[in-house]
Amino acid sequence: MKIVMYTDGGARGNPGPAGIGVVICNEKGEIVKKYGEFLGDDMTNNEAEYGAVIFGLKKLKTLLGKDKVKQADVEVRADSELMVKQMTGQYRLTDRRIQDFFITIWNLKIEFNSVDFKHIRREMNSEADALVNQALDNRAKQNPIGLF
Repeated sequence: MKIVMYTDGGARGNPGPAGIGVVICNEKGEIVKKYGEFLGDDMTNNEAEYGAVIFGLKKLKTLLGKDKVKQADVEVRADSELMVKQMTGQYRLTDRRIQDFFITIWNLKIEFNSVDFKHIRREMNSEADALVNQALDNRAKQNPIGLF
């Protein structure tokens, strides 16, 4: 079973209020679920990018259930070149908080058959980006989600 997950994260002020967007598609490219969530008031863009992946993988586990998760091949598509290159081992992790996010994703990854990361151009990630902005615009109505 192949799943494509588009993720995006952003912070206004960097650090500042942060939000995420996640779009989950099936193997045919059809949108199955979309999420836009407010993360909190003091995060960086990079932390939000990682937060989107963590949130998305956790949601996938819930949506698929224990047995199907083990069969799922997930392709995470993101416009954050830094995050993708860190997750694929091309860039080193130097920030302690980002290291914690990396470890959380790594632990989530092992529950799936495979999780791969692909960098895409920003214009190919417009749906997830719109969800980030919507979450930030509506943040007064939301409580921050917890990532850990």
